[in-house]
Amino acid sequence: MVQRVQRLAAYAVIVRGDQILLSRLAERVTKRELWSLPGGGVDHGEDPRDAVVREVYEETGLHAQVGETAHVHSLHVADSWRRGRRVDAHSVRIVYEGWVPADAPEPHVTEVDGSTAEAAWKPIAAVLDGTVPTVGLVTEALASHAVRQRQRTAAYAYVVRDGAILLTRTSDLAPDPGTWHLPGGGIDHGESPRDTIRRELWEECGLEGEAGDLLTVLDHHFTGTAPNGREEDFHAIGVIYRARVGPGEPRVVEEDGTTDEVAWVPLADVAARRIKVYGSVRAAIDAAGDTVEA
Repeated sequence: MVQRVQRLAAYAVIVRGDQILLSRLAERVTKRELWSLPGGGVDHGEDPRDAVVREVYEETGLHAQVGETAHVHSLHVADSWRRGRRVDAHSVRIVYEGWVPADAPEPHVTEVDGSTAEAAWKPIAAVLDGTVPTVGLVTEALASHAVRQRQRTAAYAYVVRDGAILLTRTSDLAPDPGTWHLPGGGIDHGESPRDTIRRELWEECGLEGEAGDLLTVLDHHFTGTAPNGREEDFHAIGVIYRARVGPGEPRVVEEDGTTDEVAWVPLADVAARRIKVYGSVRAAIDAAGDTVEA
């Protein structure tokens, strides 16, 4: 009677832009070039999510995070060879969405004498058209993979005084570091947008302030890489209020946040494009009717 062998393994689909992170199987596993998702067998008593994080590091040298949900793929090959003998093999593969830091180094194998010979980012198009030879799991996983959808609603303050606008500059922790933005940020669950304005004016500008009339509502939809390295289908909604602030010189109060500088910036400098600003800044200036000649 042919021995039955069942194996539980966990893998990660890690996509960055138009590339996917893959590991090449070692020669002792297959004599031909063959690429797979990073991952491997789940040890007895090991959580599958822990297993895939461990395997990604062993096979690519990168520290990954994985999502809470996964797809399960089942493969039954009644007549298969494993370790020199014929077996009735059943493989259960748990495939998670994974991501690595945006500034992660180039992948490299850390495991010694394992089943992986090489790790690399490969073009998804080349995987799908067969230019990059892969195991079937790779294309199956890509077929069911969907970029995470995320919607964020934020409130921002439009404050103009003596021909200058109050702006904050994004830190290295934010997308587009060094870009100037309206003071504000994400609305916490259960928080009034006006309370968000008050809180953010203090955290980002060190000023007491209040929201006035609603100025405009903007939205922006794009797909890209978040600061943590995760691919996102992102929809941003910005609620912009006219606001006023009390006396005092602006200063950043929040530490290790997404803002590293705050200043009163002449509207003329924005119009002349002397500084880099988000499009929402210009849209707010136009909505307020404060456009000036450069």
